[in-house]
Amino acid sequence: MAIKRRTKVDPSFSMSSMTDIVFLLLIFFLVTSTLVNPNALKLLLPKSTNQVAAKATVSVSIKHHQKNDNFSFHINGRQKPISFEEVEAQLQELLQENEDPTFSIYADKTVPVEHVVNLMNIAKRNKFKVILATSPE
Repeated sequence: MAIKRRTKVDPSFSMSSMTDIVFLLLIFFLVTSTLVNPNALKLLLPKSTNQVAAKATVSVSIKHHQKNDNFSFHINGRQKPISFEEVEAQLQELLQENEDPTFSIYADKTVPVEHVVNLMNIAKRNKFKVILATSPE
């Protein structure tokens, strides 16, 4: 006595629901990615091979004196430090006649980011470009 099946099993399945889910996820990520807009300053970060398109005419160095835990600012490598309040006025004076005003920031490894960001804010207020100097690898 042979028992025969009347219905055959179909091994395929429908992909339409999967493509709908992928399409909805794609739309969701596209919409949320346009909402994320960080308020970052535009920086010209030099590569370790020292190939930078813009050449800085002025440099600002920040030194951390660990003995008494204070910071000094030096314009164009001068030995005499200046206060942070004087930095903006001196940068404006040195960069006023430049067509593309750019200055570079040389910061010690131990200098907190807060001081570097303060210099970047000066650049943003005065529409200067900034190069953050790094040491080659």
